[in-house]
Amino acid sequence: MDTGTKRSAVLWFASALVYAAFCWWYTNTGGPLSDDEIEGFLDAVRSNGGAPERIANLRRFMEEDDGGQFLMVNVIDLAATPKAVPGVPADESASALMARYMDHMIPELLSRACHPALAGDAIFEAMDMAGVEDLPTAERWTAFGLVRYRSRRDLLEIGLAPAFSGEHEFKVAALAKTIAYPVEPTLYFSDLRLLLLFALVAVAALVDRFLLRRSG
Repeated sequence: MDTGTKRSAVLWFASALVYAAFCWWYTNTGGPLSDDEIEGFLDAVRSNGGAPERIANLRRFMEEDDGGQFLMVNVIDLAATPKAVPGVPADESASALMARYMDHMIPELLSRACHPALAGDAIFEAMDMAGVEDLPTAERWTAFGLVRYRSRRDLLEIGLAPAFSGEHEFKVAALAKTIAYPVEPTLYFSDLRLLLLFALVAVAALVDRFLLRRSG
């Protein structure tokens, strides 16, 4: 085996290791929530004064866990004047308060292989509605975002962490209204495992073709 071929083999092996390590981290390997985990999360909600309806809904969400990733759909409308919430600065705009909230959320998300997948500001009011025409201000929204969660476990670890309760107040003060619901992706071309695969193959092929083989 000549030098160029050896270097090429090392390159592709290293690329495969990088990809395997990323997939291991990015994919939930812990499986669905266990019964003990479910009860532990519910105890945390109860200790925070969670309403019975919220507890029952959260229990069903956890018991239906299949261990897979999901996307959280967020549709938000920032308040023209932020709500008065204890511990939240009264002289900041809604967008500034949301930025404070995201300053906490982004590190928590990224540390668990969760991340924003799509975000944008609304450029017009709702152009098609059905069944919500009688709801006040249903046609007006400020922004939209998709957040990828590695698992339901990761969502709950973030949302029920003691440090989150104070930061969540910034979001409460900033929002006039919001809708958030989880979806299981069936067509999801932004999966970072897919994008990284394409990028690694492309870079490795270029390095192999134009540097290693020639230098060998």
